[in-house]
Amino acid sequence: MRRFIWMGLGFLCWLGGQALAEGTVDYGKIKHIVVIYQENWSFDGLYGKFPGAEGIDNAGAAVSQVDLKGNLLKTLPQPVIEEKKKRVADDRFPKDMPVGPYDLSKYVPVTAVTGDLVHRYYQEQAQIDGGKMDKFVAGSNNGGLVMSYFDASQLPEGKLAAQYTLCDHYFHEAFGGSFLNHIFLVAMAPPPFPNAPEKMVAQIGPDGLPLPGKDGAVSPDGYAINTIQSVNHPHKNKTPEDELLPSLTMPTIGDRLSDKKISWAWYAGGWDEAMKQGEDGDEETGHLSTHHQPFVYFKNYADGTKAKKIHLKDEKDLNTILEGKGKLPQVSFVKFTSLDDEHPRDADVMRGQQHAAELVEKILNSKYGKDCAILITYDEHGGRWDHVAPPKVDRWGPGSRVPFIIISPFAKKGFVDHTVYTTASILKFIENRFGVEPLNDRDGKAANLDNAFDFGQTQ
Repeated sequence: MRRFIWMGLGFLCWLGGQALAEGTVDYGKIKHIVVIYQENWSFDGLYGKFPGAEGIDNAGAAVSQVDLKGNLLKTLPQPVIEEKKKRVADDRFPKDMPVGPYDLSKYVPVTAVTGDLVHRYYQEQAQIDGGKMDKFVAGSNNGGLVMSYFDASQLPEGKLAAQYTLCDHYFHEAFGGSFLNHIFLVAMAPPPFPNAPEKMVAQIGPDGLPLPGKDGAVSPDGYAINTIQSVNHPHKNKTPEDELLPSLTMPTIGDRLSDKKISWAWYAGGWDEAMKQGEDGDEETGHLSTHHQPFVYFKNYADGTKAKKIHLKDEKDLNTILEGKGKLPQVSFVKFTSLDDEHPRDADVMRGQQHAAELVEKILNSKYGKDCAILITYDEHGGRWDHVAPPKVDRWGPGSRVPFIIISPFAKKGFVDHTVYTTASILKFIENRFGVEPLNDRDGKAANLDNAFDFGQTQ
């Protein structure tokens, strides 16, 4: 028996040697992972001019834009902005600008807001146009803005990107907007809405786009795909009861972490006030967006559950921890208020970037700074053009390229990582570090963030 034990140990040592030879990375030095989830910018929209990244100058034919019938467009429509709940021409911009990427700061400073752009499930697929990336103007309700960009290289987050690692081939997981991408962030699966009211179901034409006036929050086969409210709180109080999404039951990354007794929390700006008021986007709730709170949609974190009280927190609780009162969870997700998340229309880019940079500074200067990995990314493209075609996986995505910055004492310094990642790579990273079982094949087969770190070989 002893002989077989030693043989087994010898085999394990051989395996260890093989892993070492193949360059296995030791993530054990990372004790805390913080994911900051910003809003609605494509990679080219902020980092298309970042030194060393595949940016706008490499766009080639993707700069050309066509209408929905394939005819070449020569000029951009004048951008629009919301004023008193009406969309009007934004007279800060000239009319008939030529088609092509242009510097937004010539017309709007980074300290001011612009209009919003459509960013929905079917529309983004039309804009991507099978990888041609040539229908962003035609597929938008604000086509004059889709090819605009800020050069964020010298903005607060851009400076962090220059100091640490910027990933220039990272794609948001699901086509469309914030709601669906937040669900995929935590569950890597589409949310079913069985027996949804007929008025909520999209009717799709032969071109793959919703028929006029027939777009909806639910796909014809019963999945919630665009913004929808949860049956749980916080949600908009005026939402008809039959339009509230029933609690979801598929597993989440939170469940996986809890099963392994890994501490975690979702921190949201304005959470406490929103739970008191149950409304979205007014002064009393601190501008919390209810459809940006994915765990609220799940049965395990439904109203009245112990897990909801333990894991869903206010951003101010995170700040209290970083001030030395309390203990930082091993995994933290952070969602700012709509004033601080860089979302066009609601937030100016400078305020959002500064807010994120200040949080990063607090973490790095705290006792957790020596063993953390901070991941800053965006939920989706916000309707903005990007020239790099996303990989083709399935009907859900991935969608367009968005920024992804990795900040850590162990991140490569001054590095642009060209590895193809998606949102699933964030879960893969968390799962790999803490020995957590994947939710499904999306995160199970995703590329890990190995190339962004420099730990040396395992010992």
